[in-house]
Amino acid sequence: MGVGFSDLEDELAALKKQNIYRSRRVVSSPQGVNIRVDGKPMINFSSNDYLGLANHPKVIEAFKKASRRYGVGTGSAHLICGHTASHHALEEELAAFTGRERVLLFSTGYMANMGVIAALLTRGDSIFQDRLNHASLLDGGLLSGAKFKRYFHNDLEDLESKIKPHDRRTLIVTDGVFSMDGDLALLPELSVMAKKHNAWLMVDDAHGFGVLGETGGGIVEHYGLTQDDVPVLMGTLGKSFGTFGAFIAGSHVLIETLIQKARSYMFTTALPAAIAEATRTSLELVMVENWRRDKLFRLLAHFRSGAEQLGLPIMASASAIQPLMVGDSHTVVKWSNDLLEKGFLVSAIRPPTVPRGESRLRITFSADHEQHQVDQLLDALVAVTT
Repeated sequence: MGVGFSDLEDELAALKKQNIYRSRRVVSSPQGVNIRVDGKPMINFSSNDYLGLANHPKVIEAFKKASRRYGVGTGSAHLICGHTASHHALEEELAAFTGRERVLLFSTGYMANMGVIAALLTRGDSIFQDRLNHASLLDGGLLSGAKFKRYFHNDLEDLESKIKPHDRRTLIVTDGVFSMDGDLALLPELSVMAKKHNAWLMVDDAHGFGVLGETGGGIVEHYGLTQDDVPVLMGTLGKSFGTFGAFIAGSHVLIETLIQKARSYMFTTALPAAIAEATRTSLELVMVENWRRDKLFRLLAHFRSGAEQLGLPIMASASAIQPLMVGDSHTVVKWSNDLLEKGFLVSAIRPPTVPRGESRLRITFSADHEQHQVDQLLDALVAVTT
């Protein structure tokens, strides 16, 4: 008799009993504020398409044009024959936009984080991470083999107490905008601490890039920090930029090191050149259409004001992520399903994504939302939570 999966069936049943079982929904429309989910029209308050570029006609046209030039697939890794002129141009343009010497493209943010940490650290080195960091950062730290310690969320005193004198490399890693809470890292203070302890500082700015800063340069621009202050910057392209992929930005030495040592860069097929070309158009839109960020933050202010007046338990957040604290998994699933029945897609976030007892509705906003849709959402939230 072969090996069965009865133990896995038991584990799945336990997940369902705890209300933390996850199911996929089928979207049959382009990404945007108005989408079709499982055949039904919905107002989308779950997407990370913060600037509304995922279905922008100029971005689509750039993708189509590049597809006719390059085809669909790149056929190989960057180091073999997959690195096109479009990839190279995007890297140079992102470097200029972020004020860094160089940029290296990765196929996903997960691969970027795994690759850079494992390339920089090894056994005997040390890595310190915020407890609320994204899973890819935590996994990258574990993969590196370095001594791994987590500090309490945005707690500089706890971090200071954990850093000890050392003879080898030390890396401090933080999200820029924390993806489930929506708050910002204390990046200026972390930069000072990193320099004090002769450590590198890395920030994952997946949810700040394109949104924060005067020109959309993200959390480092928001705080007025430089490459010297934050030597390792990661940004993603599948959120505010509306396309796909990720990048690491930093010094020439950092990027050359990653080209030589980051296994998640070296041993995977390059993302399609058409995606790179579409992202070049997204980058141009981010730079010239400041109204998108301005409108997004007006909508956020309107939502927070309304939520506070209505007594909704909105967590403190200055980003496009506005979590509504619920508590237990059963209730958050019920509220999310009730909102779905009213035509609103709002994600229920449960363990292990967040700690037990901290389940929440993760409400995200886009520059494509309109104020009347925000008001409709507020009315729906009151109806399902009371």
